[in-house]
Amino acid sequence: MPLPFRQVNVFSTDPVLGNPVAVVHDADGLTDEQMAAFARWTNLSETTFLLRPTSDQADYRLRIFTPGGELPFAGHPTLGSAHAWLEAGGKAGREHVVQECGVGLVRLRRTDRLAFAAPPLIRSGAVDDKDLDRIATALRIDQADVVDSQWVDNGAGWVAVRLRDADAVLALDPDFTAFEPFDIGVVGLHPAGAETRAEVRGFAPLFGIPEDPVTGSLNAGLAQWLTDDGTLPSSYVASQGTALGRAGRVHIDTDDGTIWVGGATVTTIDGTVSL
Repeated sequence: MPLPFRQVNVFSTDPVLGNPVAVVHDADGLTDEQMAAFARWTNLSETTFLLRPTSDQADYRLRIFTPGGELPFAGHPTLGSAHAWLEAGGKAGREHVVQECGVGLVRLRRTDRLAFAAPPLIRSGAVDDKDLDRIATALRIDQADVVDSQWVDNGAGWVAVRLRDADAVLALDPDFTAFEPFDIGVVGLHPAGAETRAEVRGFAPLFGIPEDPVTGSLNAGLAQWLTDDGTLPSSYVASQGTALGRAGRVHIDTDDGTIWVGGATVTTIDGTVSL
């Protein structure tokens, strides 16, 4: 039986930039194997499935698959799936849209763009020297090139390093055979007066994503780390996908202690899919 389907571009209004997510509506009848197989077939960073919630506090439930497996949370699929749910006629039962997923309940707000409230980190803190050496090897840099590092795992497994500047981030040529067991995020600052404040890259080859074009979960973790220590202001715009020609823009805003991660969302494909 055909199911409603949308492909939503996230973090850019340009339909061929940013990062697309495939969204299958009314997916309660699909098996885990069907979901995983379809995610492998789309070969996008993530494919999502909208289901009835199991919590009376949620508007819908979301399952998120990469080509390599299921994630409890991811940012750009959260934004794109909320966009698809609202466009299909979804009505929030409260002030915010509330998504149920593997990390629990995630709030989304609607202003001039959709934004999700950064979920709590399930792992934070310093990266030990042994792990940092392995991360440097995977990135093909010297450990001395790392200005700072931190675990920023909100369900997607991210560990992050900060390099001296944005140019150092863009110059990376990673060794994807050396990433076991890490998903690695990298950030560097642009000079004052630049269009964006930070340059971000995210590498997750273990999930079948050598380099993710634009990554909401990573940017959420980076914002929690780098706004807290004063490296970045409470509100800023990060660029990601530059190295891939995707020009994503991630908007970070902090209100009453909550970090909101937002970006543009645009439907590029609208139809049905037979699974």
